[in-house]
Amino acid sequence: MYHKHNEGRGDNILKIHFKSQQLTNKGNNMKKYEAVLILNPNLSSKVDEFKTEFNQLLSENSFKVTKLEDIGRRQLAYSINNHNKGHYLLMNLEGDPSKLLEIETKIKYNESIIRHIILVVTSHSEEESVLMVESKNKRSDINETSQRKDTSERTKRGDK
Repeated sequence: MYHKHNEGRGDNILKIHFKSQQLTNKGNNMKKYEAVLILNPNLSSKVDEFKTEFNQLLSENSFKVTKLEDIGRRQLAYSINNHNKGHYLLMNLEGDPSKLLEIETKIKYNESIIRHIILVVTSHSEEESVLMVESKNKRSDINETSQRKDTSERTKRGDK
């Protein structure tokens, strides 16, 4: 049997409980994300400036970068906006999901970014990404090759 005199009291208790849940969850509403940004390769010299501006955008929207990998310029699998290369940035982010749409909108209209993706993840990996390892290996291979060339040229000339 439903009694009218209990109606107001039960509703208020429910409202108070719901409000307290909102307040306690407010600070805990941070989700983890991984983001990949491909920048216009013509802006490779201005990447540090871009990273600073992007970090500011994130912090203004209650996001923080927990890890950043600057992969550098890489060949694209297909042409994007008449670019065959792109400058890759990989990031681990934490932030408020309600602010993600605003960040996505700003990314969409930023001409420096030719492609992006932001994924929700359950946890961040502390290891380097496959792209970063590949990039480092490629750089070390290039350095070894150039050192061998220098050594062989000096040998041909008779230098030591």
